[in-house]
Amino acid sequence: MESTQFNTQILNHSDKLFRLAKSILRNVDAAQDAVQELIMKLWEKRTQLDVVENMQAFMMRSMRNLCLDTIRQHHDEDELPVEFEYVEPNPYQQAEQKDLASKIHSMIDNLPELQRTIIRMRDVEGMELSEIAYVTSLTANAVSVNLSRARQKIREQIINEQKRVEARVWK
Repeated sequence: MESTQFNTQILNHSDKLFRLAKSILRNVDAAQDAVQELIMKLWEKRTQLDVVENMQAFMMRSMRNLCLDTIRQHHDEDELPVEFEYVEPNPYQQAEQKDLASKIHSMIDNLPELQRTIIRMRDVEGMELSEIAYVTSLTANAVSVNLSRARQKIREQIINEQKRVEARVWK
């Protein structure tokens, strides 16, 4: 693989790799380091990458594995802190939309790692179920089941939150 091919096939996906790493590691700096490390490894193995059929799925799977290895190496959760985003007050509708988005983001963050990864790959990255199955080493059916369960959990939490808000309004 030449450097121009490497640029088009690998470096063009660095944003997706970063978002996946950030969703798993929950730390911007650690995610950037993981992306850099993976790109360096791929560059070193560039002569062997011609046999890969689906480069995007291969890279996403490699990034997931690298992030999981990083987490395993750092048993202490304090080394990978969860970052919170401060949202300044805006007009009512914008504030309400941002609040809901923040709650949903938090709900996704609280999902089990596999469900969190799958829902982000499908709903944020727009990946196909077959690609997600390849990245996660699951069957397409298992990916579909995990995606359905993750969406159901988020749906239930949103409904419960709406009920709590309505109960406060009627008091």
